[in-house]
Amino acid sequence: MCRNIKPLYNFEPPTTQEEIRASAMQYVRKISGFNKPSKANEAAFLAAVESITTAASELLNKLETNAPPKNREEEAARAKSRFALRNI
Repeated sequence: MCRNIKPLYNFEPPTTQEEIRASAMQYVRKISGFNKPSKANEAAFLAAVESITTAASELLNKLETNAPPKNREEEAARAKSRFALRNI
């Protein structure tokens, strides 16, 4: 559904609040169909972003794993190679 939303869990360095909020923004944009809402819808749009940011932060803080943290650069390189393979 949302290819721009990246996994945020179990990374070193840990995911920042800005990254979580950006992911929430992408999600709300996708499901609402608005890249930038009208003034009439702006309050609802921003409230949804804040609610999703809070819920995502709580989720990430409560998750547990025994797996070692992933490296952001390695994951980005893997994503680029998958993208290149799709576009051949």
